[in-house]
Amino acid sequence: MEEITQLLLKWRAGDTTALERLIPLVYNELRRLARQCMRRERAGHTLQTTALVNEAYLRLANSSRVQWQDRAHFFAIAAQLMRRVLVDEARKRLNQKRGGEFTRVEIDAVQINSQPRAFELLALDEALDHLSEFAPRKCKVVELRFFGGLSIEETALVLGVSVDIVKREWRTAKLWLLQELAAT
Repeated sequence: MEEITQLLLKWRAGDTTALERLIPLVYNELRRLARQCMRRERAGHTLQTTALVNEAYLRLANSSRVQWQDRAHFFAIAAQLMRRVLVDEARKRLNQKRGGEFTRVEIDAVQINSQPRAFELLALDEALDHLSEFAPRKCKVVELRFFGGLSIEETALVLGVSVDIVKREWRTAKLWLLQELAAT
């Protein structure tokens, strides 16, 4: 873990070779985060775990403005980027369903396939954006737990707060989100 932090600090300082040495050390953890995210997606999702990791990696590699602090900070940002990738994919699917790509199909070949997951993910993303306006730490807890798959203890470590605070924030954030999503 210390090696990851040291490489992040070197990368932040401009050492481009640090990123090359960092990726093999974090790749398995990034795949675990991606699998957590993908478990919540609909069956037959076009984005695979490896593609999610690769897209998050590309966004991480292009994020030169991030002032990396440590390993926990890196994985928190990775979880947030995976959320963004999935939300972007959901938006793309909804746009296509609304005529973004017209294709002539015979009526007999049409199968009714309800895909509420894209809408649900967009609604959750919007609710999290709203939550972040007045309770940013609660939003971070949800991102880390739901999208990042972190445990309560790992989330506390990333945020630098106690386990009890994370439990409380997680509980109240879930209740608030349920109310918010039920209203939509």
